[in-house]
Amino acid sequence: MNREQSEAAPNFTNPSLILGLVNLLWIFMAIWVAFGLPVVLVVGYGLDKLISRMARRI
Repeated sequence: MNREQSEAAPNFTNPSLILGLVNLLWIFMAIWVAFGLPVVLVVGYGLDKLISRMARRI
């Protein structure tokens, strides 16, 4: 068993947030192409309310 001090794990917070933004953008673009801008606005508003509700629970 190796008891030497190991290196700290890398911080992947920023790359994860950027990848989440990229995924959100392409999903919104796909919804926009399939259903139109009003549906994208409704989905965005729904996500905002869901995130706000989850933040209040924490």
